[in-house]
Amino acid sequence: MDQDERRKYLIRELLEENIQYRDMEVPAGEKEQKQLLRGLMNIRLPKKISREFLKVQDEYLRAETAAKGITELDDLNPVSEGLYLWQGDITTLRCDAIVNAANSGMTGCYVPNHRCIDNCIHSFSGIQLRIDCAEMMRLQGHEEETGKAKMTKAYNLPCRYILHTVGPIISGSLTKRDCNLLAGCYRSCLELAAENHLESVAFCCISTGEFHFPNDKAAQIAVNTVKEFMQKETSVKKVDCNVFKDLDKEIYSRLLS
Repeated sequence: MDQDERRKYLIRELLEENIQYRDMEVPAGEKEQKQLLRGLMNIRLPKKISREFLKVQDEYLRAETAAKGITELDDLNPVSEGLYLWQGDITTLRCDAIVNAANSGMTGCYVPNHRCIDNCIHSFSGIQLRIDCAEMMRLQGHEEETGKAKMTKAYNLPCRYILHTVGPIISGSLTKRDCNLLAGCYRSCLELAAENHLESVAFCCISTGEFHFPNDKAAQIAVNTVKEFMQKETSVKKVDCNVFKDLDKEIYSRLLS
């Protein structure tokens, strides 16, 4: 199969799973097909699926990521010893682990084609990730606490693992507790990485998007927490502050300089 054939196969299989979508036609355009496929993956509940589907999905997702271009953390220049700043798509970064700003349910974003980092990571990793996360939550027996972290495989992403953490949601004035919880997110991820002997970790801007944590204060907490942790004896030697928006790049550039 080529990419067009894989994409159409995956769409048809996902449409066939749900009786209300079985009569839906596959759109002719590539852009529309990609949107439909991602949307169907986003709304799919965590349940078993055939090995053939996973084989085709994995081939498709890896080819799509390769086409976007993979960035090697080892090829980037640190802004200071062990600390990096990179503006780009974290799902295309090759390192030991990337951090996902998850919600307390931990099974990803179910909004079709939403642009949050949680949706992107689940979309480009593959549906195995949601299945893994759902099983992890079933065994835990309760939703994930804010400030804690869990680790999963990365499946079809260039990184090896994903560190999932739930940041604080800001609905009013920022409190000291909010700041402590956000620091806990960074600390928990770094501790989990160290426990698993990982060397490199890339952080997204936790809680600054849908969770409305002020960007400048969040960056300050992130940098301070990472620097404090890096002073310890640890396997983690490289930490990337990954940003997507120009605003965050300006903030982190100022803090790290």
